[in-house]
Amino acid sequence: MVSVMACWFLLCASLKIKNKFMSKAIVIGAGIAGLASALRLRHQGYEVDVFEKNAYTGGKIHAMQLGQYRFDLGPSLFTLPYLVDELFELFDKNPEDHFDYIKKETICNYFWEDGSAFSVPANKEKFIKDASAFFNESEDAIRKYLNRSKRKYELTAPVFLEQSLHQSKSFFNLKTLKALTSAYRLDLNQNLDQVNHNSFSNEKLIQFFNRFATYNGSSPYKTPGIMSMIPHLEMQLGTYLPKKGMHDISQSLSRLAKDVGIGFHLNSAVEELLIKDNIVTGIKTDGKIYNAKAVVCNMDVYTAYNTILKNTPKPEKTLKQERSSSALIFYWGINKKFESLDLHNILFSKNYKQEFKHIFEKKYFYNDPTVYINITSKHINNDAPEGCENWFTMVNAPTHEGQDWKAQTTYIREKIINKINKSLNTQIQNHIEVEKVLTPQDIEQETASFQGSLYGTSSNSKFSAFLRHPNFSSTYKNLFFCGGSVHPGGGIPLCLMSAKIIAQLTPKP
Repeated sequence: MVSVMACWFLLCASLKIKNKFMSKAIVIGAGIAGLASALRLRHQGYEVDVFEKNAYTGGKIHAMQLGQYRFDLGPSLFTLPYLVDELFELFDKNPEDHFDYIKKETICNYFWEDGSAFSVPANKEKFIKDASAFFNESEDAIRKYLNRSKRKYELTAPVFLEQSLHQSKSFFNLKTLKALTSAYRLDLNQNLDQVNHNSFSNEKLIQFFNRFATYNGSSPYKTPGIMSMIPHLEMQLGTYLPKKGMHDISQSLSRLAKDVGIGFHLNSAVEELLIKDNIVTGIKTDGKIYNAKAVVCNMDVYTAYNTILKNTPKPEKTLKQERSSSALIFYWGINKKFESLDLHNILFSKNYKQEFKHIFEKKYFYNDPTVYINITSKHINNDAPEGCENWFTMVNAPTHEGQDWKAQTTYIREKIINKINKSLNTQIQNHIEVEKVLTPQDIEQETASFQGSLYGTSSNSKFSAFLRHPNFSSTYKNLFFCGGSVHPGGGIPLCLMSAKIIAQLTPKP
């Protein structure tokens, strides 16, 4: 009996010693990719600490209250929810007990200047039938386009989204070989607008499918035709809404992280990396040193190279890439309900090409912008008082390069209101109870995203995927990168995928 007890105590002691000297990992930045990376590293056996310069977690996925109205501040589209669910499943937790969402039956409502409107159903066959009748295009042409979209995604996702593009071993496998032998199907030598013009004759349907370039902050007149795979994510895999709002994505993961022992250091901007013999050994913040076996940077990579990596040779070709578009957002509390609107709504510009020319070349707003309106109170009653709605009203914007945003905001606000009034037959200015504005300059200041770009660099080149910063440092060992400014790109799904790549790259603890 004594020997059994002795063995038990020895076992317990050894486990304590192992835990005490568990390998440490540090994550810089508590954005969605940083949170997901921290969770995946914790699951691998690391002791993880997250350092965040702001007083809150979530990065761009944040929220605010204006009077009786609640607003999600950042991303408003939620696709591929399994990427969130599986983070809970890593720790044997039922996702529904911690994070729940609904699937939308209507994806988005679209409005044009001539007074016509089209509501996109989530059911693929119903969409094909309805779109054929509305746009006067054949059902076969629409079905063929959607099937090609699916095929492109299935060919490229395992190669370009789910693994590092910057390791030779990534290119020596059957999935990569399959994708490369099918490259002629990917429309890399045409832009998205050309692909859509080759597929359809109706200009409204072409504009409808051109809009998907904005999902990574690009122009449909520049981004390669491979981006016609994006509709597959929304129209065939579905769009969703967290029952507590988009903010709950980041907050549910923050709660999970704390539950599994991840430490958070808020209001703690990292001052510098600790480097010895070209190996990152930790960080310094608030005058304190924290050692680690692995350091993951969730900062905008451009900002990182000008702060914590300012003494490191810069990847000039990567950092000089064209930035993605930004946004100008009006958060409006509206004291009226609009039955013609849903969760997602688009009021199209008459001249889409001119709008993107202004955004990417002239660097100021076009006089007829496309307006996006997101209204979570359509499903979340507490987001607005009874009989009212919370409008997240956004237009695509150029990046912050010294423009007079006060003047630009005044100018574009009038244009937005005019478009809404014409499209919805209203006087929306009479129904705005509360208002807050977020400009590209504000986005840069609050999120440290260089020039306020929403997705890091744009995808306005067929080589963009290869020019994105890798998920690891080629200069320093044990330094890794995640988030929207590095591979595979911006947006919630790709940021979560970057965390999965990090888990593949980091050394075993």
